[in-house]
Amino acid sequence: MPDLKTQRTYALVGHGGSGKTTVAEMLLFNSGVVNRLGKVEEGSTVLDFEPEEIKRRGSVQPGFASYKWNKNDHFLIDTPGDSNFAGDLSYSLTAADGVVMVIDAVDGVKPLTRKVWALVQDMGLPAMIVINKMDRDRADFDMAFHGISEALGARPVLLYYPIGSKENFKGVVDMMSGKALLFGEDGAVTEGEVPGDIADEVETLRETMIENIAESDEELMEKYFEEGELSPEDITKGLQSGVASGELVPVVVSAALNCQGGQMILDTVQNLLPGPLDHKPWQGEDGSELASSPDEPLACFVFKTQADPFAGQLTVVRVLAGQLSPDSQLLNTGNGEKERVGQLLVMNGKEQAPIKTPMGPGAIVTLAKLKNTRTGDTLVEKGQFKLVKPELAPQLITFALAPEVKGEEDKVYAAVAKLLDEDITLTLGRDEESGDILLSGMGQNHIEISVEKAKRRYKTAIVLKTPKVPYRETFKTGAREIQGRHKKQSGGRGQFGDCWIHVAPRASGEGYEFVDQIVGGSIPRQFIPAVDKGVQETAARGVLAGFPVIDFQVTLYDGSYHNVDSSEMAFKVAGSLAFKKACEKAKMALLEPIMLVTVAVPDAFMGDVIGDLSSRRGKVLGSDSQAGITEVKANVPMAEMLRYAPDLNSMTGGQGTFFMEFASYEECPPQETEKVIAAHKKNDGE
Repeated sequence: MPDLKTQRTYALVGHGGSGKTTVAEMLLFNSGVVNRLGKVEEGSTVLDFEPEEIKRRGSVQPGFASYKWNKNDHFLIDTPGDSNFAGDLSYSLTAADGVVMVIDAVDGVKPLTRKVWALVQDMGLPAMIVINKMDRDRADFDMAFHGISEALGARPVLLYYPIGSKENFKGVVDMMSGKALLFGEDGAVTEGEVPGDIADEVETLRETMIENIAESDEELMEKYFEEGELSPEDITKGLQSGVASGELVPVVVSAALNCQGGQMILDTVQNLLPGPLDHKPWQGEDGSELASSPDEPLACFVFKTQADPFAGQLTVVRVLAGQLSPDSQLLNTGNGEKERVGQLLVMNGKEQAPIKTPMGPGAIVTLAKLKNTRTGDTLVEKGQFKLVKPELAPQLITFALAPEVKGEEDKVYAAVAKLLDEDITLTLGRDEESGDILLSGMGQNHIEISVEKAKRRYKTAIVLKTPKVPYRETFKTGAREIQGRHKKQSGGRGQFGDCWIHVAPRASGEGYEFVDQIVGGSIPRQFIPAVDKGVQETAARGVLAGFPVIDFQVTLYDGSYHNVDSSEMAFKVAGSLAFKKACEKAKMALLEPIMLVTVAVPDAFMGDVIGDLSSRRGKVLGSDSQAGITEVKANVPMAEMLRYAPDLNSMTGGQGTFFMEFASYEECPPQETEKVIAAHKKNDGE
């Protein structure tokens, strides 16, 4: 088993386009896993290998790699940066002991960077930051570095100061040793002199670095005030404890495309990020705790499932405690099923290599051909430990799916259902009102790529349609003394049911209520539920535009029956007829779902975004600006938000993020009501 004190397991995180996958490629090259650097643009990187990733030049699922650095084992999880594909980021972070966040030197901290950083903080993970793309045309180190404290609220400790930038980025100053490290071919590093024009700046920043380290520890603070300096040992010790507690965030710079800075990242991961033995105890669903130790009973958390064209389903686990050996018998504590584990595999992108030795805490291991295990499950050797599942981000958008050829609905449903095991941020269902197959996900891109994947893998022709908005209908006024009478004579036994009802509106959210006021047996007891059922079934189909009627009360107060011809069916029809008449007599309203929308954008786009939300009939509730990023909250009708993701992207150059949740139902304006009713009549006529 690897030495757990020096083993590192970490997640690469950051906003889309910051260069995480290129950073990962550089680390794999520096550590000798690959002998040539792949490029995202050419589709040749180790970790982006799915056809959809190569086509869009970006990750759509986490990638896994393992390597050795100075003979120490490292496990790396490369997470997608696009919010469309980062809905299960909390699962990848649960599998990590630390985080390497990548920030782009051109764009600095983006709204999504803040969102990801907040999740890292919530999960209590120690982190370091890489300012990447220092070689790019508009690279601005100062802007990116200051954004770490101003926009993220972190206390950065700069470990390497850049020498030059843009096309002149040629090395770094190691702030701990004070030496210049110059880049050569393929990431080679040689020592040199610190250029005179940055010597003063370096000295000032070094003092700030030492002050930040001293301030994170009371003992060091006292020593620093008394002696005016700290020894290299004190600095290292203070930095390690500050990173472990989350007080300090080490910062490294790189230009991953040119393989510049990889060694510095690898050294910082090794020296400052924690190992698995430092992980706080794991929390069980029953309140129990499990220490991250090889001496505890074996427990593994399934944080990702992938489909392999040759090996079938691959289950990716993090060993939480104990030791996982090949040919083990494990218990899934989620469903009580036993699983036989054969070979243990480690992955580097799509390549799998078998391991013959037991793997301890922190190891990222892949298991093939498990039968009844899904993402989020816990596997144990003995006992009943079940890890508390991380929370998933809320889904933002729903599309309807249809087959290109009528009659192949079940084939479409089955093909997309196969994706759900590997992507837990997708939800598949059927709309009872419309019969549509509905696929919900993190954004339009997410849905489109998922459908593309299903079509490619399972040879199914699928059409994407904008789903129906779940409007509702309700009563604005009541209707009293309404009769529903059903009488039918057709030779032999007839049908007879007669009921009288009042209908009254109820307050929003109060639902449906049926009040039985029958006295004296005018309707026999056994037929009263049938009236209720007739009302409910008709209400579910709607009267204005085919949407369910909600929030109303029906009072059944009188009726009559026939000894022979009355039946449950007759009274069900009578209830339905009475309800339809009540709807004709009362005033009805169409209700539309209103969403609480939160949009985060750079300040420069705030006016455009607020104007756009207003044009969508939105009511802006307020905005809050911090460190150049504005968060706008608004109530907007769902009908106006179905295609918001691509619109926000084009409005903000891809820098805006949003999420939305259901807020309430509100009455639809007359003009919109007319459109919805007209569309319903047209569809009904087809």
